[in-house]
Amino acid sequence: MKHAQEILQKTFGYNDFRHHQSNIIQNLLKGEDALVLMPTGGGKSLCYQIPALIREGVGIIVSPLIALMQDQVDALQQLDIRAAFLNSTMEATAQQQTEQQVLKGEIDLLYIAPERLMTSRMLSLLEQSSIALFAIDEAHCVSQWGHDFRKEYQQLRILHERFPAVPRIALTATADQRTRQEIIEQLNLHDAKLFINSFDRPNIFYTISEGLNARDRLLSFLNQEHPTDAGIVYCLSRKKVEATAAWLVKQGRNALPYHAGLSNEMRQEHQRRFLREDGIIIVATIAFGMGIDKPDVRFVAHLSLPKSIEAYYQETGRAGRDGAPASAWMSYGLQDVISLRQMAQDSDASEQFKRVLHNKLEAMLALCEQRHCRRQSVLAYFGETLDKPCGHCDTCINPPEQWDATEPARKALSCVHRSGQRFGVNYVIDVLLGKGTDRIKQFGHNALSTYGIGKELGEQEWRSIFRQLIALGYLNTDVDGHGAIKISEKSRPLLRGEIELILRKPKLDKASSKKSKSAKHKTTLRSVDEPLFERLREHRLKLAKEHGVPPYIIFHDSTLEEMATTRPATLDAMRYIPGVGEKKLEKFGEAFLAVILSSPLPDILKNNLSDTINETLILLDEGKDIDTIAERRDIKVSTVYSHLAEAIEAGLLDAHEILPLTSDEYNSIVSALEMFDDNGRLKPVFEALDGNHDYGILKCVQASF
Repeated sequence: MKHAQEILQKTFGYNDFRHHQSNIIQNLLKGEDALVLMPTGGGKSLCYQIPALIREGVGIIVSPLIALMQDQVDALQQLDIRAAFLNSTMEATAQQQTEQQVLKGEIDLLYIAPERLMTSRMLSLLEQSSIALFAIDEAHCVSQWGHDFRKEYQQLRILHERFPAVPRIALTATADQRTRQEIIEQLNLHDAKLFINSFDRPNIFYTISEGLNARDRLLSFLNQEHPTDAGIVYCLSRKKVEATAAWLVKQGRNALPYHAGLSNEMRQEHQRRFLREDGIIIVATIAFGMGIDKPDVRFVAHLSLPKSIEAYYQETGRAGRDGAPASAWMSYGLQDVISLRQMAQDSDASEQFKRVLHNKLEAMLALCEQRHCRRQSVLAYFGETLDKPCGHCDTCINPPEQWDATEPARKALSCVHRSGQRFGVNYVIDVLLGKGTDRIKQFGHNALSTYGIGKELGEQEWRSIFRQLIALGYLNTDVDGHGAIKISEKSRPLLRGEIELILRKPKLDKASSKKSKSAKHKTTLRSVDEPLFERLREHRLKLAKEHGVPPYIIFHDSTLEEMATTRPATLDAMRYIPGVGEKKLEKFGEAFLAVILSSPLPDILKNNLSDTINETLILLDEGKDIDTIAERRDIKVSTVYSHLAEAIEAGLLDAHEILPLTSDEYNSIVSALEMFDDNGRLKPVFEALDGNHDYGILKCVQASF
């Protein structure tokens, strides 16, 4: 493993392995198979890249992501790794050249789609080559129960038959127990060692926002939490994608659509801009996102409910790959419940598949309706236990109220029954509210005993009740898709008064009294370091354009933050910053060092004092007086003096120069301090001076002794 550790440090620029990376690499180096479940951003790629560089031959990386292969290879080539890809976007001559390089052993890592790998031509080529390993990325695509099923993935079991001596590693960020078992069965990984890391993504704040006007709630979320950040907004249909992207542009956001109906050129251009530019929002169907390596996606929002918790976890996991705070926000309403219910009932699949789909939908709806920690439920779905609530999701920060909804629920069910179980939710609510519409009069439902019996609640509250009744299975939706609701067998005991029903109290559309723990990107930077950080980012963008790669391939933001904070003065010092490594130091070190050296810190800030004290010292260095500093920082004048006292004690400031005192006043304070040398207590000094000087000033003079 010594060689692997050297590659990690010198090539990739990281000091230590994370999670099970070390054990996985060791397993492959011994020639054994592995199945790896590791969350997005956990470092899956290193698990096969490093052993492929050590073992003899080429590492074959099976990936469904043709559109992203170029960026994956570009990132490796920046590290002087001999990487290439083979896919349908290449000219014939380029493909032939790459194939010859494989035969000659001139490539370390080859990315290839499963369809091409399974051709007789490609398999024959590999049989003539030296193969280090096979890495099957996004392995959940093999499962027919999974949300990203690709039939061609199931053919990959042939690799074990044709190349029995070559180790295989299958990797995914998302797989429940059923999917794991199918990966093992389909890929013939029965002897593979299983590595499961925690599914928890603690940097992501989960929010499920219920109610009407999903767009308005989305805009409020973006304006409050992510006014300039890059992110992804998922929609169910192409039409909704186009409309939402256009609407966001009108709201002043830089938004681009992405779906299968767009030309290949436009999809590639939008993806390229998202990866290379700051602040781009991609509005997409689920066709977008798998394998996206952009580390600084600060939010993922859903305007349509995912079909399963696996899909939800996979899609939200594209936020915050860099480990910095990120948001997973989802709109949830009555129509989402109806749509999912109809989808499950309307499927023409086998009964077994319907049962699986039904169970996945039930779990997704339960996550939306629950009253306890969402993270605990997501992790429990994947078989992982979180001992206590996370404190970092909407239901932890602002727990939903619950109420005894037995009587309103019975009214709702009774009204559905008495109106003939032929109408949708909106119509039944109108009957409950006693609205005198022409349609209600036409059917004579203004004469029903349930007409007008629900006036004690508003329309929004009734919609919340109906949503929960459908989600909990007390009401069914029309299989034919006409929107009618019908009472289920489960509702009988409730109608007869044999059971009670506790529901979530609806959250009315008004500003929440509790703020979420913001998922805005809180950096480790002091304000004095921010200008340097921005200059480093500008230089990175310039280099990225010159090399034709996304900026994060040069250096991640976290690496630039470390540079701005530590301000290395030599290349040797820069070498130890995480994410640099020997190859990037050689290529980019001098240029970034020049930027750092051109932005020296003021002498007053070269200290080990706290950030809040340095914020005060920055303003003092800019020539601001004490009152202005207090006002600018929204702190008390006495607090400013306390900060200055610590700086004086550290030898950074001269009390004579910064305090608003004459020489006589300063000397009188010194005399009083010497007279009442009482273990540092300032009250006797304050009283002896007739209270003419603030305690903060006394503390500063005391600090100068």
